[in-house]
Amino acid sequence: ENHSVVMARTGARASMLNLAQITACVGQQSVRGGRITRGYQDRPLPHFRKKELGARAKGFVHSSYKEGLDPVEFFFHAMGGREGLVDTAIRTAQSGYMQRRLVNALEDLNVRSDGLVTDNKGQVIQSVFGEEGIDPAKSDFGHVANLDKLIDEMRIKNASGSAKNAEKGMEKA
Repeated sequence: ENHSVVMARTGARASMLNLAQITACVGQQSVRGGRITRGYQDRPLPHFRKKELGARAKGFVHSSYKEGLDPVEFFFHAMGGREGLVDTAIRTAQSGYMQRRLVNALEDLNVRSDGLVTDNKGQVIQSVFGEEGIDPAKSDFGHVANLDKLIDEMRIKNASGSAKNAEKGMEKA
């Protein structure tokens, strides 16, 4: 199989839609959740006649990324891209604001060595940190980490990696 298809199927990178856009056609461009509508003087771009109704005039991009987009297709594609950038910027700002509010709300809390959570006045907020008492910094998928086991697993992985590299070196010789 093609490496790009493998990456898309496993979810590592890209998607099947991205592969279709690269090889077949980019497709319908969306602005504000719909097809591109008429803009200045009843046309989406100055390249079209007034009140033209074809798919191309509504933002459909027939070309693929492999073939390259013509100027009209590029403009339509840029319209949708700008909207995506703005949405991303707004979401980033909203999540940053939420994080700041959470940090400010929790800054007066302390976790004592016995796991008790108190505020700066000494009032008990929670009797056991996290309700199960597991420190996230010392956990492995929600369970108390067994450091000896983790170190052994790393040694095994490193040893098998070294053995594979040695085998490859022998094959080349």
